[in-house]
Amino acid sequence: MVDTLLRSFRFQVKLRKSAVAASGAQSPTNSPSGAALGDGAFQECSGLEVEMDVQEYLEGGRNDGVIRRVGRAKYTNIVLKRGMFYGDTGGVNRDLWHWLQSVVAGVRPVARYDGIIEVMSVGDTTAAVWVFDRGLPAKIRGPELNAKTGEIAIEELHIAHEGLRLAGL
Repeated sequence: MVDTLLRSFRFQVKLRKSAVAASGAQSPTNSPSGAALGDGAFQECSGLEVEMDVQEYLEGGRNDGVIRRVGRAKYTNIVLKRGMFYGDTGGVNRDLWHWLQSVVAGVRPVARYDGIIEVMSVGDTTAAVWVFDRGLPAKIRGPELNAKTGEIAIEELHIAHEGLRLAGL
Protein backbone atom coordinates (compact mmCIF):
# COMPACT_ATOMS: atom_id res chain seq x y z
CA MET A 1 0.00 0.00 0.00
CA VAL A 2 2.78 2.47 0.95
CA ASP A 3 4.66 1.72 -2.29
CA THR A 4 1.65 2.72 -4.40
CA LEU A 5 1.19 5.97 -2.43
CA LEU A 6 4.79 7.14 -2.85
CA ARG A 7 5.44 5.95 -6.40
CA SER A 8 4.59 9.36 -7.86
CA PHE A 9 5.20 12.41 -5.69
CA ARG A 10 6.24 16.04 -5.77
CA PHE A 11 7.32 18.70 -3.30
CA GLN A 12 5.63 21.88 -2.20
CA VAL A 13 7.76 24.47 -0.45
CA LYS A 14 6.52 27.36 1.69
CA LEU A 15 8.77 30.10 3.09
CA ARG A 16 7.49 32.19 6.02
CA LYS A 17 9.21 35.05 7.88
CA SER A 18 11.05 33.62 10.89
CA ALA A 19 9.63 34.67 14.24
CA VAL A 20 12.76 33.50 16.07
CA ALA A 21 15.05 36.39 16.89
CA ALA A 22 17.98 34.53 18.44
CA SER A 23 20.26 32.22 16.51
CA GLY A 24 19.92 28.57 17.47
CA ALA A 25 16.54 28.92 19.17
CA GLN A 26 13.78 26.52 18.18
CA SER A 27 10.52 27.72 16.69
CA PRO A 28 7.69 27.50 19.23
CA THR A 29 5.48 25.48 16.86
CA ASN A 30 6.00 22.80 14.23
CA SER A 31 4.99 25.07 11.37
CA PRO A 32 6.22 28.58 10.57
CA SER A 33 3.46 31.17 10.59
CA GLY A 34 5.10 34.50 9.69
CA ALA A 35 4.59 36.63 6.59
CA ALA A 36 4.95 34.59 3.41
CA LEU A 37 7.91 34.99 1.07
CA GLY A 38 6.41 32.52 -1.33
CA ASP A 39 5.00 29.11 -2.09
CA GLY A 40 6.58 26.91 -4.70
CA ALA A 41 6.79 23.49 -6.26
CA PHE A 42 9.97 21.64 -7.22
CA GLN A 43 10.89 18.37 -8.88
CA GLU A 44 13.86 17.54 -6.63
CA CYS A 45 14.72 18.17 -3.01
CA SER A 46 17.88 17.11 -1.20
CA GLY A 47 19.67 18.06 1.99
CA LEU A 48 17.17 16.66 4.47
CA GLU A 49 20.11 15.59 6.62
CA VAL A 50 21.26 16.00 10.19
CA GLU A 51 24.76 14.81 11.11
CA MET A 52 25.76 14.47 14.74
CA ASP A 53 29.33 15.29 15.73
CA VAL A 54 30.10 12.39 18.09
CA GLN A 55 32.88 13.16 20.57
CA GLU A 56 35.16 10.40 21.85
CA TYR A 57 36.30 10.56 25.46
CA LEU A 58 39.29 8.45 26.49
CA GLU A 59 38.64 7.50 30.11
CA GLY A 60 41.73 6.70 32.15
CA GLY A 61 41.97 3.03 33.16
CA ARG A 62 39.39 1.90 30.62
CA ASN A 63 41.32 0.03 27.94
CA ASP A 64 38.45 -1.91 26.34
CA GLY A 65 36.93 1.03 24.46
CA VAL A 66 36.08 4.71 24.46
CA ILE A 67 33.11 6.65 25.74
CA ARG A 68 31.13 8.38 23.02
CA ARG A 69 29.22 11.58 23.74
CA VAL A 70 26.82 13.65 21.74
CA GLY A 71 28.30 16.74 20.12
CA ARG A 72 26.81 19.42 17.89
CA ALA A 73 24.35 18.79 15.10
CA LYS A 74 25.35 19.84 11.58
CA TYR A 75 22.71 20.63 8.98
CA THR A 76 23.19 20.26 5.25
CA ASN A 77 21.84 22.98 2.95
CA ILE A 78 18.39 22.30 1.51
CA VAL A 79 18.76 22.03 -2.29
CA LEU A 80 15.65 22.50 -4.42
CA LYS A 81 15.89 21.81 -8.14
CA ARG A 82 13.75 22.55 -11.18
CA GLY A 83 10.82 24.53 -9.87
CA MET A 84 9.58 27.98 -9.06
CA PHE A 85 7.84 30.13 -6.48
CA TYR A 86 4.54 31.43 -7.74
CA GLY A 87 2.39 34.38 -6.74
CA ASP A 88 -1.33 34.72 -6.07
CA THR A 89 -1.98 35.46 -9.75
CA GLY A 90 -0.24 32.28 -10.89
CA GLY A 91 2.77 34.17 -12.26
CA VAL A 92 6.37 33.87 -11.08
CA ASN A 93 7.00 35.34 -7.62
CA ARG A 94 10.06 37.62 -7.69
CA ASP A 95 10.29 37.97 -3.89
CA LEU A 96 12.91 35.20 -3.65
CA TRP A 97 15.22 37.10 -6.01
CA HIS A 98 14.63 40.33 -4.03
CA TRP A 99 15.50 38.49 -0.79
CA LEU A 100 18.79 37.25 -2.24
CA GLN A 101 19.63 40.67 -3.72
CA SER A 102 18.95 42.41 -0.38
CA VAL A 103 21.32 40.00 1.41
CA VAL A 104 24.02 40.60 -1.23
CA ALA A 105 23.49 44.38 -1.03
CA GLY A 106 24.11 44.32 2.73
CA VAL A 107 20.60 45.17 3.94
CA ARG A 108 20.54 44.60 7.71
CA PRO A 109 19.06 42.96 9.63
CA VAL A 110 19.13 39.98 7.27
CA ALA A 111 15.66 38.56 6.74
CA ARG A 112 15.41 34.92 7.80
CA TYR A 113 12.71 32.54 6.63
CA ASP A 114 11.44 29.28 8.08
CA GLY A 115 10.36 26.69 5.57
CA ILE A 116 7.92 23.85 5.16
CA ILE A 117 8.63 21.11 2.64
CA GLU A 118 5.57 18.96 1.98
CA VAL A 119 5.99 15.67 0.16
CA MET A 120 2.78 15.18 -1.79
CA SER A 121 1.73 11.72 -2.94
CA VAL A 122 -0.95 10.52 -5.34
CA GLY A 123 -4.24 12.38 -4.93
CA ASP A 124 -2.60 15.49 -3.40
CA THR A 125 -2.33 13.87 0.03
CA THR A 126 0.55 14.89 2.25
CA ALA A 127 2.96 11.99 2.82
CA ALA A 128 5.52 13.84 4.99
CA VAL A 129 6.28 17.36 6.18
CA TRP A 130 9.79 18.65 6.90
CA VAL A 131 10.30 22.00 8.65
CA PHE A 132 13.53 24.01 8.67
CA ASP A 133 14.39 27.08 10.76
CA ARG A 134 16.00 30.47 10.02
CA GLY A 135 16.86 29.89 6.36
CA LEU A 136 19.21 32.05 4.34
CA PRO A 137 19.66 31.99 0.57
CA ALA A 138 23.04 30.37 -0.04
CA LYS A 139 22.84 29.99 -3.82
CA ILE A 140 20.31 30.46 -6.58
CA ARG A 141 20.70 29.49 -10.20
CA GLY A 142 18.27 30.50 -12.89
CA PRO A 143 17.55 28.40 -15.96
CA GLU A 144 19.72 28.28 -19.02
CA LEU A 145 17.62 30.24 -21.46
CA ASN A 146 16.86 28.38 -24.64
CA ALA A 147 13.99 29.28 -26.95
CA LYS A 148 13.47 25.61 -27.87
CA THR A 149 12.69 24.55 -24.32
CA GLY A 150 10.15 25.87 -21.86
CA GLU A 151 12.53 26.12 -18.91
CA ILE A 152 11.31 26.97 -15.45
CA ALA A 153 12.11 30.06 -13.39
CA ILE A 154 14.51 28.46 -10.88
CA GLU A 155 16.90 25.70 -11.81
CA GLU A 156 18.50 25.34 -8.39
CA LEU A 157 18.06 26.96 -4.96
CA HIS A 158 20.28 26.29 -1.92
CA ILE A 159 19.01 27.34 1.51
CA ALA A 160 21.32 27.30 4.56
CA HIS A 161 19.38 26.86 7.80
CA GLU A 162 19.75 26.34 11.56
CA GLY A 163 17.45 23.40 12.25
CA LEU A 164 15.51 20.61 10.57
CA ARG A 165 12.77 18.33 11.83
CA LEU A 166 10.09 15.99 10.57
CA ALA A 167 6.81 17.60 11.63
CA GLY A 168 4.68 15.67 14.04
CA LEU A 169 7.64 14.30 16.04
